Amino acid sequence: MRLGSIGAGLALLAALAVLAAHVHALAPRTQIAEEYDFVVVGGGQAGLVIGARLSEIANYTVLVLEAGTNGDEFRERIGTYNFYTPAYSYYESLWTTPMNWAYYTVPQSHAENRQIEWTRGKGLGGSSAINGLYLTRPGKEEINAWKDLLGDMDGADNWSWDSFYAAMKKSETFTPPSNEIATEGNITWDLSTRGIQGPIQATYPGYTFPQVGEWVMSLEAMGIASSNDMYGGEVYGAEVSTSSINPTNWTRSYSRTGYLDPLADNGNYDVVADAFVTRILFDASSPSNNLTANGVQYTLDNGKTNCTVKVKKEVILSAGTVGSPAVLLHSGVGPKDVLSDAGVELVSELPGVGHHLQDHFNNTLYLSYIDSAIAYINSTLMYGDNLDALQKNITTQINQFVLNTTYDAGVIAGYKAIANMTATTILSSSIGQIELLFMNSDLNGDIGITAALQHPYSHGRIYINSSNPLDYPVIDPNYLAVSADYEILRDGLNLARQLGNTQPLSSCLIAETIPGPSVKTDDDWLEWIREATGTEFHPSSSCAMLPREQGGVVDANLRVYGLANVRVADASVVPISLSTHLMASTYGVAEQASNIIRAHYTDSRTTGTSSSDPGSASSPTSSALGAEGTTGAISAHTAPSGGVRSVSAVSAWVAVVFAAAVSIFHSLH
Repeated sequence: MRLGSIGAGLALLAALAVLAAHVHALAPRTQIAEEYDFVVVGGGQAGLVIGARLSEIANYTVLVLEAGTNGDEFRERIGTYNFYTPAYSYYESLWTTPMNWAYYTVPQSHAENRQIEWTRGKGLGGSSAINGLYLTRPGKEEINAWKDLLGDMDGADNWSWDSFYAAMKKSETFTPPSNEIATEGNITWDLSTRGIQGPIQATYPGYTFPQVGEWVMSLEAMGIASSNDMYGGEVYGAEVSTSSINPTNWTRSYSRTGYLDPLADNGNYDVVADAFVTRILFDASSPSNNLTANGVQYTLDNGKTNCTVKVKKEVILSAGTVGSPAVLLHSGVGPKDVLSDAGVELVSELPGVGHHLQDHFNNTLYLSYIDSAIAYINSTLMYGDNLDALQKNITTQINQFVLNTTYDAGVIAGYKAIANMTATTILSSSIGQIELLFMNSDLNGDIGITAALQHPYSHGRIYINSSNPLDYPVIDPNYLAVSADYEILRDGLNLARQLGNTQPLSSCLIAETIPGPSVKTDDDWLEWIREATGTEFHPSSSCAMLPREQGGVVDANLRVYGLANVRVADASVVPISLSTHLMASTYGVAEQASNIIRAHYTDSRTTGTSSSDPGSASSPTSSALGAEGTTGAISAHTAPSGGVRSVSAVSAWVAVVFAAAVSIFHSLH
């Protein structure tokens, strides 16, 4: 494995290779070949998983192209902060550095025309390098609903709960908390639901506060019991979540430290940072309805010159919910109206690219302590006997909602399929509709109780309005366009307010400060929600896995419709917004994608439930992971200011904030 950032001082590209300045300790300098079996676009959370897993087969050559930095300059500058010490994801955040794409939405007409910031990781490891470390999982019913949307599609069983559950477990190594932390935080766990040999470390913070345990007790006093099987598919109730922390040294465990840094240099795997992919190239002689990708074009100098790498087997897009559709669109694959308006030649019409965008919201904390107390509240607990009336109201809203961002009847049919599945199967299940999060991380002593909508009925889109790939794509999550989103969020906020006034948690609180007691009526809540909504940074579904006639972009084997050898594998393929923080699910998608691709080339079958991998007999890096066109000229290169987008979408969040009796950094007793 060779990791590089092709930089200053390189001459013209040689006929068969380019020299790359290599920052990995295994090999100071090496060569980047002219062609690879697999080219992975995006070295973020999912891309590094796929690159590592494919490189386990010695006769595969793999290249990962990451638009952002390798991140080493931040390790040197701030030592153990940010990447490593979990608390610094809050107080010395990398969100203010080039490690963040810092996108903004277009003005949101149902949210006071605000442009809402979308933070996303830019660099090796992607958002797993800068996020809040929550390592939660989705529910069994919603994963099976995803599979049901696929009908009898070949490969649909890869996305059943059993298959996806195994893929998520494969990615992690779980360590229980200390007795002291477990007692103070009222933490319970079930070892049978956790992974034991994966690259990502999962555990609980090494420090906690009494209020974390009181969170669980107060929810129980409200009739919301502790969860007994949150990681085995039953996503409802109160718990203290696991986090992506390595308990041997209390450092962040993320995609780079788990799936890249441990690898030996076996000569078949290259990773290049600061390489902005501009488009996929296709063989003009291949059938127009089944185009073959034969190259990937990228730039190392902010678009001044272009480089091309040839592809022998496949291109895998893992550039995220914003980045993956953006690359397809700039490659001429997508809705014809969007491409025409942007001045991009249509190569393959695929109306669903960028559509079905969904999301929700999150927050963060201090030292080896980080925020981790959460609860998922399902519709039965929220509405009781009024659930049937709510379902009828939502169904009516779905039928009346006009999706005016597409010319394609299939995309509209896909929206209705997703929304109706959400309003029937998921709403009536035990899956949480609202997430409550305990925010004990404010330096001025405030405590926040955040309510986050998990299953939005308002869907948006990602599109482009320029032919220049370095221009940021347009992000329109279409927040609160369907009033059911506001109504469920409002009811979640009322639960947050009730929780803040419930013993024993209320004993350490003085008064509600935001939004304050003046917000009482439904109209008050609506006005405040429109003014205060923001993202939990959990975007999904912009390259949705659905039938093509429903605006799908990929099939159940992750292949892009109309393209012979291009797949998408990241959070953008998940067709339904999931009731969870997306990190564990994204690892699951990437692990399952690796299973599918390897099985295809080894003539094996996989459902994701096997404990051994196809081709594992020739897997030189397995044990390490178990442990933790034409070519353009290159002149002096620096990291580009733009890159493959790997950003977030949204649904809605807002926090009820209470002033704490004393600073959270001092004893409350």
